Amino acid sequence: MHRFFAPDGPPQARSPHVTTADVALAVNGMGTFTWDVAEGVMHYDDAGLAVMGFRPGEFDGRLPTLGERMVTEELPAIRELVDRALRERSGFSLYFRVRHRGGLLRWTHTQGHIVRDPQGRPVRVIGIIRDASQELLALDQIEQLRQARDDRRRQADIVGHVSDVLVPTVTVEDVAEALTTSRLLERVGASGIVLGLIDNGRMELVGANGLPEELVRDFHLSRLGAPLPLAEAVRTRRPVFVTGRAEIAVRYRALQPYLKRFPETAAAAFLPLIAQDTPIGAVGLVYEHGARFPPDERTVLTALGKVIAQSLQRAILYDQEHELAAGLQTAMLPGRLPQVPDLALATRYRPTRARGGIGGDWYDALCLPDGRIVAIVGDVQGHDVTAAAVMGQLRIALSAYAAEGHPPATVMARASAFLAELDTDRFATCLIAQLDPGTGTTSIVRAGHPEPVLRRRDGSSVWIATPGGLPLGLAAPGTQPAYPALETVLEPGSTLVLCTDGLIEARARDIDQGRTRLLEAIRTGPGPPEFLADHLLDTMAAYTGEEDDVALLVLQRSRAAGPDPVPQMEATISPADPDALVAVRLALRAALHDWSLEALDDTAELLACELATNALLHTGRDATLTARPVHRGGRGLRLAVSDASPVTPRRRAATEQCTSGRGLLLVEELATSWGIEPRGAGKTVWCEIALDQL
Repeated sequence: MHRFFAPDGPPQARSPHVTTADVALAVNGMGTFTWDVAEGVMHYDDAGLAVMGFRPGEFDGRLPTLGERMVTEELPAIRELVDRALRERSGFSLYFRVRHRGGLLRWTHTQGHIVRDPQGRPVRVIGIIRDASQELLALDQIEQLRQARDDRRRQADIVGHVSDVLVPTVTVEDVAEALTTSRLLERVGASGIVLGLIDNGRMELVGANGLPEELVRDFHLSRLGAPLPLAEAVRTRRPVFVTGRAEIAVRYRALQPYLKRFPETAAAAFLPLIAQDTPIGAVGLVYEHGARFPPDERTVLTALGKVIAQSLQRAILYDQEHELAAGLQTAMLPGRLPQVPDLALATRYRPTRARGGIGGDWYDALCLPDGRIVAIVGDVQGHDVTAAAVMGQLRIALSAYAAEGHPPATVMARASAFLAELDTDRFATCLIAQLDPGTGTTSIVRAGHPEPVLRRRDGSSVWIATPGGLPLGLAAPGTQPAYPALETVLEPGSTLVLCTDGLIEARARDIDQGRTRLLEAIRTGPGPPEFLADHLLDTMAAYTGEEDDVALLVLQRSRAAGPDPVPQMEATISPADPDALVAVRLALRAALHDWSLEALDDTAELLACELATNALLHTGRDATLTARPVHRGGRGLRLAVSDASPVTPRRRAATEQCTSGRGLLLVEELATSWGIEPRGAGKTVWCEIALDQL
């Protein structure tokens, strides 16, 4: 193998074998050379000698002399390239540096062609050599321009990427989460980030990543006057740049105990966040591998601070609006829920994440004098202050109608007429469930609203198929639309879930999927209503995205509640049938015997006949008598007579000569409690008799 540097040879200043430089080569500042491979002698023309930094007659032709002019660190790579060219019978082209007088280094470029003998052995290398300093200087300038262009593009990409990340953010929490992701840190080239907001003269750290936990914890609420970098950026309203751990330690002594977690080369930039000429916080970026922050970099970081400030200000305004809207909405909801034996009750309201956050969803629950509970959820059309105002009026109206003793169907009909008379051009959906905690008897009425969900004792869940009527407010003025009622029994230990559509509906999603998801969430959720309500909100929020506000009411009948009620007795009494009352008395006695309430025979028969006779005399139409056992504060009996007349019976003062007018006096005297429930176009008069009060 031939070596580039051969053993010492005799000095040869010039040789007739030297290839004469062409005029064109000379004009272009190029020289020629011939390398006798076998002899190890290098011959340069005058131009070539000048490129290599030799005066005429100074170069002795020896390769070691040539190597002395070159940079030692570059020689191994040059040897390897030339040796490979000799082996592979190819030429070579390479750049290397030559040391001229005074130690000046100049870049040189050489190209060689290998001449071989008939056996293919390298004999001579003929080539050119030229000064490449200006060429590489231009290339270096081009590279610098390219690097500067790449830096500007990278810096613009950083600002653009941060802007894109912040576009979908809504709340301050969203902004903090978006800024502190590891992916964003990687894009901006930082190893850590901290975000602080001004709060009552203090700097509250709302987000951090890549910093020691104890540092974030200890300075979570530092004073704005404290000698800390975020506070200084806010006070001076100017960015703060530090380019080394030692500088950080000198400027901010309070941070010295935490700096051992950072390398010596650590640098940081702390940017004030100013929106509408008002400082709202600061953000800090930490660089582990050092940063010098040249002017271009500082300009980009300052622009980055402005982008973050704009998003943060928008998020702060949203949070304030959202808090105000949620407070207004909550103020319109009932402050207290009734405490009912054998029944657990939980309610939740969650405002929408949309701007404004105020809507028309509500819940309500009230206890009737007879111990039954009325649960209501509803949703007024729209998400504005008007919707909230209409909701408040409608909730009060529904509660008032229910408290008067009207059955759910009548309450719904009257509420619809009430909303229509308000003339607000708004409609509302509503669901009412009236429940007897002692027996589980439940009446459900629906007005354009999602059905309730039942979770049975075994954990299975099902939507209760409930017939429905029109949404409230769509009836013609002066009319009361019909709302059918579903009668069912809530078993001990079972749960009833009432909700508004915001819990299951989302844009661009199938509502059937939401209904299925809710069933699964109820089935797998915890047992107690309070925990179940929270579970449902958290689970369904991931599906709906909290696009709509939600009202939720969960009722659970105690497992220790009384036994399920036996089928009630029901009989129709016609004024055209003289034997109807006799048949009713016989049927009532038989039912009391089956229910082991024989002790109530005489009293129950007397009151049933009085109620039925009163209905027959004053309406002239059929009446329906129902009787069923009750278990409130002991065993007892509930009697009810329904008719088609809306006229309310009144108690009259009957004299000794009067043959009528004593019916309600007897009811009031003998019954434990009694009342009148309007039912659409008719009414129901009821009373209860307690076994232990006889």
